[in-house]
Amino acid sequence: MSNDTVIGIVLLARHGDREGFYQDPHTYTASATAITPLGTEQEFQLGSLLRSLYLDPSSPTFIQGINNSTSLFNQSQVQVRADAGGEGGVIFDSSVALLQGLWPPTPLSNTTLANGTTVTSPLGGYQYVPIESVEPNQDVSLEGFTSCPALDDKIAAFYNSIEFQEKANESAAFLSQLPPFLDGRPVTLVNMWNIFDFMNVQSIHNATFADRLPPTFLEQAHDLANFHENGIFSDQQFDGIGNIAARTMLPSLLTALNRIANASDPLKLHYSAISYKPFLSFFNMTGVAKLGEVDAGIVNYAAAVIVEVLQPAAGGEPSLRFKFKNGTDDASFFTGILQFPGWNNISVETVPLTTFIEAFEPAAINTTLEWCKICHQTTERGCAAVLNPSLANAVGESVAMPESGHHDTISPVGAGFLGAGLTIAVMLVAFGVLVFLGVLSIGRGRRSGKKLVPMSKCSSGTASVNVLSLAIAKSYSDSSE
Repeated sequence: MSNDTVIGIVLLARHGDREGFYQDPHTYTASATAITPLGTEQEFQLGSLLRSLYLDPSSPTFIQGINNSTSLFNQSQVQVRADAGGEGGVIFDSSVALLQGLWPPTPLSNTTLANGTTVTSPLGGYQYVPIESVEPNQDVSLEGFTSCPALDDKIAAFYNSIEFQEKANESAAFLSQLPPFLDGRPVTLVNMWNIFDFMNVQSIHNATFADRLPPTFLEQAHDLANFHENGIFSDQQFDGIGNIAARTMLPSLLTALNRIANASDPLKLHYSAISYKPFLSFFNMTGVAKLGEVDAGIVNYAAAVIVEVLQPAAGGEPSLRFKFKNGTDDASFFTGILQFPGWNNISVETVPLTTFIEAFEPAAINTTLEWCKICHQTTERGCAAVLNPSLANAVGESVAMPESGHHDTISPVGAGFLGAGLTIAVMLVAFGVLVFLGVLSIGRGRRSGKKLVPMSKCSSGTASVNVLSLAIAKSYSDSSE
């Protein structure tokens, strides 16, 4: 262990154990599922380990300046984002459990009323750490790999490649033995991720299935699933479409690293709760898979990457250190060596912060507009609006889309209200034309007394929208408070 001081961390963690799950092998459109008690316990244990490593003042990796394990968490020092997409609430629920381990209940979570009564938070002083729920249809940053035609094309090309066909032939004998264990699921290499996931879930939760399954079958299925997923979510090109799962995350990660390194910024811990796909892309881009530091495959439940921001003991600019723990398979985190464009020094564990940022910044997908163009998406996830500014101008909208920066230019609120603002404005224009033509008439109607309330409210980053969008956003916000 070096004498460098940890001044903050960026954490990426996969969700915990869950129920059965299916995703389309051609588009990765996913079904909903639910977390299990085992999954929440895995995340809680991970959070508890992180607490001992980074919040305990006696730990050599204690984050300097952070509220320690004997104190309440400080909201200004913590940023948490959770993917609220493909697997339903599993990832969000996992983040809640992990944060319970990081900041468990404490009697310090209390308030004294004017009458002298002291009230402690429920559950023995539960600490409510804010979590930003990142909705994929409003913010592509944590799930940039769905509804992306360019990635769909890469998937199709991979399935038609010589490499894939050779692997299919090699595995045909093994796959032919699986139908009795798959409850009618298609037994093809194309469907390999779903095959493995079903077998894995059943092996954990179904004693009868676990007893029937031959000893080597799950491991063999896992190896084939690793081949399948790594072929999709990695790329020979640093900024290739196969790395999109990590590339859309880069703006928030690079922003967090810069903020932590900035002594005047209070941020100490950034946590992104994600699925397994961004890990594959991130491992590919950082070189840890190529160097054999980690397996180029599906990480286990509650697997985690930590990027430590260090202040070198000798002074100078901050540096970064990569650590990884593959769920419960690993008792602790191990340090990995990085290799990426502009950095080939594999004899040291740390990388200068500016070197890392300069290498990864060009590959980052900073805005919804960039994502739409890279993915060849023209209609879904706000792309119709950002790709057609003439439509926005026709209804008085002005869309500001900076092309660079380390932050999410279109926030969840910005993207959502941009689409809502355009839709409502177009409807109002159409309604006015119909009234003018005499097709519709306006009369005094009966009030229903019902009030529309949005499903959720969330905020992140910065967005630039015009007065109409802001007014709509305010009306939605007011109705949900």
